[in-house]
Formats: sequence, structure tokens, C-alpha cells
Amino acid sequence: MNSEPVETRFHGMGVSPGIARGPIQVMRDELEEVDRCPIDPSQVSAEIARFESALVQTRIQILEMQQKIAEAIGTKDAGIFDAHLLVVEDRTLIDEVLRKLEAEHVNVEAVFHEVATKYADTLGQIDDPYLRERALDIQDVMRRVVRNLQGKAPKMMPLPGEAHILVAHNLTPSDAASLDRDRVLGIATDLGSRTSHTAIMARSLTIPAAVGLHDVTEQVESGAMALLDGYTGLLIVNPSPETLSYYGKVEIRQSEVTKELAELRERSATTRDGEHIVLSANIELPDDVTSVSAHGAEGIGLYRTEFLYLDRDSLPGEEEQYQTYRRVAESVRPHPLIIRTFDLGGDKIAGGIDVSDELNPFLGWRAIRFCLEHPEVFKPQLRAILRASELGNVKLMFPMISGKAELRRAIEMVDECKSELASAGIPFNTEMQIGAMIEIPSAAICAESLADDVDFFSIGTNDLIQYAIAVDRVNERIAHLYEPSHPAVLRLIKMVADAAQKHNIWFGVCGEMAGDIELTPLLLGLGVDELSVSPALVPRVKSAIRGLMPSLHRSNPSMCAIKDRVTPLRLPLLDQSLA
Repeated sequence: MNSEPVETRFHGMGVSPGIARGPIQVMRDELEEVDRCPIDPSQVSAEIARFESALVQTRIQILEMQQKIAEAIGTKDAGIFDAHLLVVEDRTLIDEVLRKLEAEHVNVEAVFHEVATKYADTLGQIDDPYLRERALDIQDVMRRVVRNLQGKAPKMMPLPGEAHILVAHNLTPSDAASLDRDRVLGIATDLGSRTSHTAIMARSLTIPAAVGLHDVTEQVESGAMALLDGYTGLLIVNPSPETLSYYGKVEIRQSEVTKELAELRERSATTRDGEHIVLSANIELPDDVTSVSAHGAEGIGLYRTEFLYLDRDSLPGEEEQYQTYRRVAESVRPHPLIIRTFDLGGDKIAGGIDVSDELNPFLGWRAIRFCLEHPEVFKPQLRAILRASELGNVKLMFPMISGKAELRRAIEMVDECKSELASAGIPFNTEMQIGAMIEIPSAAICAESLADDVDFFSIGTNDLIQYAIAVDRVNERIAHLYEPSHPAVLRLIKMVADAAQKHNIWFGVCGEMAGDIELTPLLLGLGVDELSVSPALVPRVKSAIRGLMPSLHRSNPSMCAIKDRVTPLRLPLLDQSLA
């Protein structure tokens, strides 16, 4: 009788590359039991004192974890805990707890748990993955504060003594801070996305990781042998000898590929028939700029400036923004820095901005719509960008443009800022290029009209695809419908390409579609001039470009023939696991 365990495969999303093999350690959520107990009105002041003491204790614990992460992998990734500190200090949340405590006369654990859960649930319902992560921050801090109020020790990771693949429902930053880097070979979670804390920390720690495995924690047990493929998001429990042999070859080839890709750092992204494609990087924080040149990118094709505004009590002033933009521009010079004006409003609210809630923030008062109605916020940013443009390599682009009137009003505000700087004798580049992001189908459809007013287009494919085919890309139920190569999406991109060619302006793609090497031939066939991707993807996309021979005439290539007329990719990759 054959008693050999049967191989079982669980499919998720690969968020940190690499192959790991070893025994599984399952970490299941420990939900805190919070009893609701009535108190005498005379006890309210004592409950407030307990609450304040727990907040102080929690703050100390968070700072200790932040220091631990900073020493292990650097201050940039330790910055994840800044959001936790803001939760502990959030006066809106704290004041609501105190009001309910005074009004309801129940123990403060129950009140805090109720208020924090309401905040987290509200954020958790928002479509934006960044805001969903803030919900997890609140839940993480809530558990810690409750444990401190209950007099319990901080939750520790239940790790065995041997190296293992950690399987969990979800990992909070607190959990990640407790990881033993020498014993965690890989990470697999039920929940998560490419922007989740689990993904960010795993990549920083260079630990292979797969997320979105649904209910894997309920289907596996600690001690079982497993193999984790961080490229494809595959967790294989009880892998067969054939599977182990196959992945042994994958690991060898992956090592060779990594070495080959590293050798491309100083080479240009030029096709086999001599066509140069500008290959840039997308960044969110000023500290990310170090990874741009490290991976061989030609500057920055998308600098998301709203991260200067989030998680702070007040808006950054013109001078602070100028110094930040100038420092980044100097770091990539002579390559270009394309600064996207901030995409705030709706679901991304910065400190110091008072707006009402919206039922559908992604179709609401955000980005350029918000900016045009708040010149007191928008113009300091425009002046800061113009001042930084004196270096000669700075470009500006507006997000979420939907039509010509919007674009012209935004350009008028730039002209107003130019006049203000000129009157004050402050230098700037009078010829700084200005572009429009094409993220809304209406903008793609009327791209020819918009092209008269700008120097370039940059297609934000993430939003364009969502709006074109009405699919939320982070919704697991309909994720299979999120199709970048949908004919409607390709026709919209073709409209932008035709308009750019007709008006002699360049156009690029800066969404996730730009980093998908299976789509590189298609984008080059459509005539793209620039691709901007996350820094880590630059070597792979560069290799894809260098292996192509488009041989396409940009004068109206047939949509139906584009794929057939592009030489297939010949990357140094073993199989789909490494693609």
C-alpha cells in the first residue's frame, strides 16, 4: 500500500521572487476576546488613565520594532511603522473613544475596540490598495493596544527552531518585525496584494513570497514539506521527486538569469534593428531614487508626489517640495525626472485638507479635479516643480485628465506660476515639457485634441484598464476579467499612439502593463517611445526590448497584425516560472 503523501498545489500571486523549500509552519490568527463591562461614572477618569498608559506603552513598542527593522534592512522599510505611530497619535480616533467612554460608561477596551474596528472596516471597503493597507495598520495597532490594556505580553510569532516556510492568514508589520530572517525561508498568506506589507517586507528581506492563496491556512498543517515559487505564486505541499528535480533546474537557471540580467545595467534598451526605447523607473519616495541607477534605468518616468502629503498633519510647503524635487532631479541627471502632480482627494486625503466622504472616490473629487479647485494647495507644488526645472531634466504631467477644458485650465495655472516666479526673479526652465496622463477612456478617445496642448502623453494603464472594462484589479472575484490585452484597451492605446504620431509628440506607458514582458512586443508594435516600470523590473524589460526586432512602420500599423509582425521574445529564461 502506497503511503506516500500526495502533492497538493495552491495558486496565489507571486510578490517576491525566488524558490524556497522546507517544512511549513502555520501561524493562525489569535483574535483578542474583548468583554464589554459596565463601569461606574466615577471610574471614567481611571479608564482614561489606563487608556493613555496603553497608548504610551504601544508607542514605545512600535518605536522598538521600527528600530529593529531599521537595523536589519534599513530606515526606508522601517518607515512602514510611521503609519502605526500616526494611529496611536490620531486625535480623531482618540477623541471619539473618550466621548463614547463618557457617554456609555463601559470599559475602555471595549470602546477602543469598537471605534478602531469601525475605522478599519471603513478603510477596508475602499478600492484603493494603499488605503486598504491603512486598515490593516489600524487593526495591527488595535490588537496591540487591547493586549496592553488587558495586561498581556505582545504577541510573538510561534516559530519552531528549524528553518521553515511561514504560512499565515496575513502578516502585519508587527509580525514582519518579529520574523527571524535566518529561519524564514519563504512566506505564503491567505490575503495580500502586490502593495501589501507582506509583499513589501518580503522583497526587502529578499524572502520568496506568495499571497492571495485564499484559505491555505485551513488546508495545510505545520510540519508538512513544501516548495514555494515566489515567481508564480505557487505553494506546493508534499512536492513529488519530479517537482523537486524540476525546481532544482529552475533555481540553477534563475541564478544564471540573474547574472545575465545584471550585466545589462550599463547597456541601452535598444531593439535588434536599432530602435532605442527610453526605459525609465517609477518611484514613490525620494529614497527610492537609489534603485533607479542601480537597475540601469534611464531616469524616472513617474514620480508619485502624493506620498509627500500622506501620513502627516499638515501640507508640505513650497520650499520643502522644491528641495525634495531638486534632490531627486540631481540624483538622476542628465536623465529625465517626470513629476506627476499629486493624485489626492477622494480616497487619498492628506493632513490639512478637509473634504467630505464620497461613495465612489475613484470616480470622484480627486487628482486634477481636486487640484483645480484648490489653487492654494496646487500652485505651491507647481512653483516648486518649476523651480526644480532649472536643472534642465525635470518634466511635469497631470493625472486623471478627462478632457480639453480640464487640461487647458491646468496649463493656465502653470503659466500663472511662471509669471509669479518671473516677477520674483526666481529662475526656472521656460521650456519645461508638460504632459498629460491618459488614464480615462475619454482622454484616449479625444487624445488628438489634447495633443495640441502638451509635449507628451503618459498612459497609466492600471486605471485605463479598470475604467475601460469596469474591473477592479484587486477584487479577487473578478480578477480573471482584468485583461490588459483586451481589444478595447488596445484600441484606446492605439488612439493615443496615432494622436501622438500625428502631432509629433512622444508617448510612454507607466502602468503595470509596461513591466509585463509578455506585452513588450505589443507595446513596441504600437509605437511606444518610453516604458516606465518599477526599478526591479528594468533589467528584465531591457532584456525583452534588446531581444526584439519590431520592423514596424509607425505609419498606421494594422491592429490585427501587430503581434504577428513582432519577432517573438527570446529571453534567457528557462520557463514561465522565471518569466
